[in-house]
Amino acid sequence: MSSINPIAYFRSPLPQKFGLPRQSGLVEELEGRIVFEPAYRIPDALRGLDGFDYIWLIWGFNQNGEAGEFSPTVRPPRLGGNERVGVFASRSPFRPNGLGLSSLRVLRIDWDRCEIVVCGADLADGTPIYDIKPYVTYCDSHPEARSGFADAREWRRLKVRFAGPEAESALSDALGSSLAALIGVLAEDPRPQYHDDPSKEYGLSFAGYNVRFKVDGIVLTVLSVSPEPQDPS
Repeated sequence: MSSINPIAYFRSPLPQKFGLPRQSGLVEELEGRIVFEPAYRIPDALRGLDGFDYIWLIWGFNQNGEAGEFSPTVRPPRLGGNERVGVFASRSPFRPNGLGLSSLRVLRIDWDRCEIVVCGADLADGTPIYDIKPYVTYCDSHPEARSGFADAREWRRLKVRFAGPEAESALSDALGSSLAALIGVLAEDPRPQYHDDPSKEYGLSFAGYNVRFKVDGIVLTVLSVSPEPQDPS
């Protein structure tokens, strides 16, 4: 079997799995860039793509660590992280071949850099991308299709609050227009779904900052924000 190699890598303010939206399109404010490898950094390869509003990305779950023994069942967050379904009836990142599929909205094409700017991604910074295809409504859109357990379990978004004006002001100064994207990420509840301890404090990495928060019921409170240490390398 022939191997596949990345054609591009994704750039995002989210460097880790923790905090990533669980599906593409959930946080439209979250912008990212598709940065091609030199061999594919050719404007002609993108000719005509500006006529499409969405693209499909085929990419790799590069933060899963070493592949372990195949598990035929998984525990989707949508089911509270406790009920099991078949891996092929889920979108779990722990799959036999570790490949992801996402539909993203194209904001613009940076022709000078030969990069694609998108929004609503569920990919971490540095994710390898193996292929890109245009989304076409006549065969890719099925609005009347059933969605299994996702139809039966509504996802609960959290209300994001700030512990004080200092935390909100610090985030606003640091992130500017990206603050809305962070709030959208937090509202999707980044915690493992089996966690329900209102006293537990979490840390989320976003755009070079560490955001500390707690969750009580449906309210997520941002406690503080501070710059993350810079990698000396």
